[in-house]
Amino acid sequence: MSTNKNIIRTGIGQDSHRFLSEDVAKPCILGGILFDGVPGFKANSDGDVILHAICNAITSVTHVLILGGIADELCLNQGITDSSVYLKKAIETLGNQKVTHLAITIEGKRPYFKEQILPMRESIASLMEISVDQVGITATSGEGLTDFGLGLGVQAFVVLSTIEYL
Repeated sequence: MSTNKNIIRTGIGQDSHRFLSEDVAKPCILGGILFDGVPGFKANSDGDVILHAICNAITSVTHVLILGGIADELCLNQGITDSSVYLKKAIETLGNQKVTHLAITIEGKRPYFKEQILPMRESIASLMEISVDQVGITATSGEGLTDFGLGLGVQAFVVLSTIEYL
């Protein structure tokens, strides 16, 4: 009789950043996609809150600190500000675990997300080497109830599911 079993884990991650002033040239990047017409985020890195939230969800599964740990080392000591590099490092910490699904929700009055949801899903799937069908994204304006709903920044939450075959 086999005693092998699969281990399924679920992680949750969140991140948020305020926009810089309109006169700052830093680009707005979300889910690895450039958004025109809005300033970038106040952050040491590119401020991609979606990729940061994914990193935090991975940390909640692996217990390896990516943001505030590995990413800070890359950013502050090596000058790497590209959040896709942080995500690649986070994925390495998963070891034998495979990501089975990402559920992402974004809150912000701006930029307008609807037309960029599929490109963001494709970008994230490519970065994580998973199928685009394994990446779900919803977005809400927040209806002015929070700073994000007022257009002052963007917030993202991620639920990540993994499986480890033993």
